[in-house]
Amino acid sequence: MFLESVAVAALVVVLVGAVVRPFGRPEAVFALPAAALVVAVGAIPLEDVREEAGRLGPVIGFLAAVLVLAKLCDDEGLFHTCGTWMARWSRGRPRRLLGAVFALASAVTAALSLDATVVLLTPVVFATAARMGIRPRPHIYASAHLSNTASLLLPVSNLTNLLAFTASGLTFTRFALLMLLPWLAAIAVEYVVLRRFFAADLTAPAEPPGVADPPEVPLFALATVAATLAGFAVASTSGIDPAWAATAGAAVLAVRALARRRTTPGAIVRSAGLPFLAFVLALGVVVRAVIDNGLGEALSKVLPDGASLPALLGTAAVAAVLANLINNLPAVLALVPLAAPSGPGTVLAVLLGVNIGPNLTYAGSLATLLWRRVARGHDHEVELKEFTLLGLLTVPAALLSATLALWAALTVLGT
Repeated sequence: MFLESVAVAALVVVLVGAVVRPFGRPEAVFALPAAALVVAVGAIPLEDVREEAGRLGPVIGFLAAVLVLAKLCDDEGLFHTCGTWMARWSRGRPRRLLGAVFALASAVTAALSLDATVVLLTPVVFATAARMGIRPRPHIYASAHLSNTASLLLPVSNLTNLLAFTASGLTFTRFALLMLLPWLAAIAVEYVVLRRFFAADLTAPAEPPGVADPPEVPLFALATVAATLAGFAVASTSGIDPAWAATAGAAVLAVRALARRRTTPGAIVRSAGLPFLAFVLALGVVVRAVIDNGLGEALSKVLPDGASLPALLGTAAVAAVLANLINNLPAVLALVPLAAPSGPGTVLAVLLGVNIGPNLTYAGSLATLLWRRVARGHDHEVELKEFTLLGLLTVPAALLSATLALWAALTVLGT
C-alpha cells in the first residue's frame, strides 16, 4: 500500500507540474525528482527502469528528430507560406478560411506531428485571421482540436502513436492504411460541428482583405519532408528504426541552414526540446511504477478483450476517459501493454481514445495545454465553458465515427 501511494502521489506531482507549470518551470523539473523518488523507495526496480528506458529510447530519439525537422521547416519559411496560401485561397471569407485551416492543420499534424500544429501553425492562423479582419475563434479552435484528432494517421503524428507503434506489430504503411478511414471520419465530424457551433463568427462581416503576394514555396523543405515520410515507410518495411529516417531528414535541413547561416548549432539543439524529452522518460518511469503497483490490474478488469466492434468501442471509451483523468501520455503507457495481447486492432482503438478524447478537457493532452498558452500569448482568452461544450459536441461523435471506421478497415484489410 505504501509503494502504491508513493507512485500515485508522484504521478499527481508530475501531471500538476505539467499542467500548471509553476513559476514557468519546464515539465522535467517536476518529473525527474518524481521518477527518482519512485526508484529510491523501491516502487520500481532498477532493472525495470533500464527496461523502460530501452523501450522509450528510440521513441524519444525519433521525437527529437521530428521536432528539429519541424523547426527547420519553419526557418525555411514553410509556415509563412501556409499563412499566405490560406489568405489568398480564402478571399476574405471566414468559411473558406476554416476549410483552409482544416486542410493545413490536418496535413501538418499528420506529417510533422501535433507539436508543429500547436507551436508553429497556430500563430500563423492568428496572423492570417487578423490580416483578413475576421474573428479568430473558429479557426483557433480548429487548430487545437486537429492537433489531437488529426494525429491519428501516421505513427509519427503523435508521441502516443510512437509509443504504441512498436507494440502494434504493424508496419508504417499498414498502420497508415488502417488509420486512414478513422482519420477522415474524425476530421469530418470536427468540421461539421465547428461550422455549426461557430456559425455566427463564420457569417460575421469581414474587412476587405489586402491582396497578398504569391507565396514563395520552399520547395527544398517540402521535398525533404516528402522524402522523410517515404523514408519512414521504407525503414519500417526493412526492419530499420524509423528514427534514422527522421534524423536523416533533420540533418539535411540542418546542414543547409548552417551553410546559409540561417541557424546555429545551439538553436538546433534547443529545438530538439531536451527538457521535454527528459520529461517523457521520467513520466514513463513513474507510470510504470503506478502500473506495477495496482493500476495495471485495475485497468485489466475494465478493458474489453478482442477486436469485435463492441470491444473496440469499449476500449476507445476507456482510453478517452483515462486520457482526461491522467493525461493521454500516461494513459497510452498504461493501456498499450494491456491491449497488445488482443491484437493490433485493440492497440489502434486505444489510440483513437487517447488522441480524440483529450479535446474534452484542458488537461487531456500536453498539446492542448500548450495551445492554450499560445492563445493567451496572442491576447485570446480561452473560456472553459466554451471549450468544454465544444468538446462534448465533438468528442463522442468523432470517437464513435472513428471507431466504426476502424472496425470497417480491420474487416476489409485485416492486420
